[in-house]
Amino acid sequence: MSEEQPVRYERRGPIAVVTMDRPDYRNAQNSAMTYALDAAYYRAVDDDKVKVIVLAGEGKHFSAGHDIGTPGRDIDQSFERKATLWWDHVGKEGGASRYARESEVYVGMCRRWREIPKPTIAMVQGACIAGGLMLAWSCDLVVASDDAFFADPVVRMGIPGVEYFAHPWQMGPRFAKEFLFLGERVDAARARELGMVNRVVPRESLEAEVMSLADKIAAMPAFGLALTKKAVNQCEDQMGLRDGMDSVFGLHHLAHAHNAEVGADSLAGQDARSMRDAATKT
Repeated sequence: MSEEQPVRYERRGPIAVVTMDRPDYRNAQNSAMTYALDAAYYRAVDDDKVKVIVLAGEGKHFSAGHDIGTPGRDIDQSFERKATLWWDHVGKEGGASRYARESEVYVGMCRRWREIPKPTIAMVQGACIAGGLMLAWSCDLVVASDDAFFADPVVRMGIPGVEYFAHPWQMGPRFAKEFLFLGERVDAARARELGMVNRVVPRESLEAEVMSLADKIAAMPAFGLALTKKAVNQCEDQMGLRDGMDSVFGLHHLAHAHNAEVGADSLAGQDARSMRDAATKT
């Protein structure tokens, strides 16, 4: 793992494999990783030989979510803005900073990735927590190992879910409330029952299963795949996904502002360790 290169890119025939490479920190997502993912996706989109993109995480876990406590946390660094036209968050205060940064590196980036005109598959093992969910949810298909688990424990911070708020569409509104109210992990089998995961396979078979699935998809016409993806995404947006996400993003930042006003920080005093412990409760 290199903090300078937090994402690896490899093309295997018609399949691009994009791998998050911060295993020492359970692939916690800092801004450097977000922009590296974006660059890898651009590379795959621009390569006509690539028909399918696989998103993977190096090591035991897919992603522990946003980086809120590693040495590579880079919340106060400027990056080239690509997803939005908001101002640079650095040098701004309060909501003017938080809203700009999260519009760019969380909601803005993931929305663009959802619109990639090539099928994307999330290959999930181990933890997929909070910010890790939005990386998986912006993919078209999710294939999970039998040791995978999913959780969004941020209500513990007083925050109504991760920024890319797709919960009611991913698992239905009734269970979305339970998922958020409790913040407990959901195993891969249950996630598949809820429709959040396409397939669950033994850990040792995960990569082979994903690559086999990607090969079958790659046999389809590229433009047909792009139009089919756009068709389903348009219908999902007609069911309120995009508008719902916008409305909840405002509530998300109300929660941040409330925390900062009544407490010590915008995360209600929670840190990487406390959130990790919360997500391991069953």
